[in-house]
Amino acid sequence: MIGRIAGVIVYKGDDHVLIDVRGVGYVVYCTDRVLASLGRAGEAAALFTDLLVREDLLQLFGFPSLVEKEWFRLLMSVQGVGAKASLAILSALGADGVSRAIALGDWNAIKAAKGIGPKTAQRVVNELKDKAPMVMAMGFGAVAGTPAPALDDEAVIEDVAPVAVTAAPAPSASAQAEALSALGNLGYAPGEAASAVAQAAGEAPEADTAGLIRAALKLLAPKG
Repeated sequence: MIGRIAGVIVYKGDDHVLIDVRGVGYVVYCTDRVLASLGRAGEAAALFTDLLVREDLLQLFGFPSLVEKEWFRLLMSVQGVGAKASLAILSALGADGVSRAIALGDWNAIKAAKGIGPKTAQRVVNELKDKAPMVMAMGFGAVAGTPAPALDDEAVIEDVAPVAVTAAPAPSASAQAEALSALGNLGYAPGEAASAVAQAAGEAPEADTAGLIRAALKLLAPKG
């Protein structure tokens, strides 16, 4: 499985980019956001990739970070959401926006993506809401996207093992800081986010980042 490629852009289409890797051209399908972030023909590019294998088709999809790649894989796991719909959601919201919408249960934000109806949007939120904190926690540390390597780097194609949606245990102070940052990205005020994280950390001092995010979100959820 091709998990990452790095090479030179040959051209960009409406929904894909052709990247030359040592004389071999790879067609990589991407969101509008990713295509806009890539350089021009002749410039270097590096993307994490996911290979979709069907009986009569092989398609390579590209992402700027492992977090976005993981959301693509999770969105594809929802009934009725294929590669095209997953890209549409990521194109409309980006990885951070998807994390925010699903963590907060905001299916209207998911519905704003092209071709996504209300029933599908609700199904996405219901099936993936519990996984959002773990994917959000992946956004901190070494799993974040890395810049394109120099083209003389020998390993221009490398396999990346499937990303587990669990976070490694972290020191309490670091986990609290990361959880606080994640909640801030979700739009919570610093005061209420800090209070929720502190309470969550007090109840579970050994919790990792994902655990703190999950517990804090429960504390911040409307009571009713």
